[in-house]
This record gives sequence, C-alpha cells and structure tokens, in this order.
Amino acid sequence: MAPFFESVKSFADVPITDAGVDTLAFLEASTGLVRIFDLLGSTAFAVVQSDLRGNIEKVRNRYDAAPAQSATLEQLVENEKGEKKRTATEGLMWLLRGLSFTCKGLQNAQNNKNEELSTAFTKGYDVTLKKYHNFVVKGIFSVAMKACPYRADFYKKLAADPAGGPPVPDDELNEELNKWLAGLEHIVTRVETFYEKGGYAKGL
Repeated sequence: MAPFFESVKSFADVPITDAGVDTLAFLEASTGLVRIFDLLGSTAFAVVQSDLRGNIEKVRNRYDAAPAQSATLEQLVENEKGEKKRTATEGLMWLLRGLSFTCKGLQNAQNNKNEELSTAFTKGYDVTLKKYHNFVVKGIFSVAMKACPYRADFYKKLAADPAGGPPVPDDELNEELNKWLAGLEHIVTRVETFYEKGGYAKGL
C-alpha cells in the first residue's frame, strides 16, 4: 500500500448499511481526499481544496449538533429536511460534486496511462462540475487544470515514502488507487441517487 493511502481512510472502507453511508467514516475519507491536491502541488487548486473543506465542515457541524439523527448521510439529510435553512444538505450536495470531479479525473488518469493529468482532470470537470459553474468559476478551474503537474511526478509522489524508504511498486499503487476510486464512485452514485429520488436538492 502506498504511504499516501496508509495515511488516509479509504472510501472502500467506509461502512454502508441499509440505513446508509456512515457519516463519520465518510467525512474522514473525504478529509483524506483533500490532501490529494497537496500532491498536485499547485496553488491553483487552493479554491478546490477550500470548497471541499468548507462543505466537509458544514456536514460535520450538523453531525456534531445532532449525532443521533446523523449517523448516516441519508439520515442526516432526511433529519434536516423540515428546516428552513438546510446548510448540511447543501454542503453535502456540493461536496459530492467535488468528490465526483476528483474521482473522474483520477479514473481518467488510471484508464489512460499515456494521458497527462491536465487532460484527465479537464475531462473529469467537463462531465461533473462544469454545468454548475458560471463563467468566472469556469475560468478559475481552467487555470487550475492547466497547472496540473506532470503525470509521472504526481504518481511518484503517491508512491513515495515520506520516511525515505523505497517507493511502492506500480502494481500495488494502481491496485490500491483503483480500489479507493471504486469505493468513492459507489458512495457518490448512491447518495446522489438518494438526493434525486427524494428531491432533496430542490430549493438549494
């Protein structure tokens, strides 16, 4: 397992029951994902990190205020339904969109080994966040995508041991990353479907 994945919770390990996706485990895994952008190494992605962190905080604040009613993401959203201001519901909606963007970008990179990250993330953006953004925000993301590091440098950082040990072999790194992304995609799809069926995004 890569040192990066040793230090963050995998989305593949987030418990999912009949009641839904475990809130605390999901937030822990999402916080770990934000660190991916540290490895991308560009200040252009600061706006993405800030957005993700802000939405994680909105969901966490709701959990802290009503833990018994927020054990799963689905319960949290359902519990907030009757309130005038659904801060956590909106925060989770945007968090899912940001996670989907990151997931698609990395899946594109995994599926096309000769594709640079700037192309992989641009394609991911086009099918996830782009439709929700205005002209100004689209411009910010365009700059961020162009500032992506070279593919080889990014994967080298993913595999590196911060303690100075040997890097993780490519096959192990790819296996762990694919598992992590599959877990993330499953959760995003599940909760977005929950929003759609319940009409929870209406009015936000």
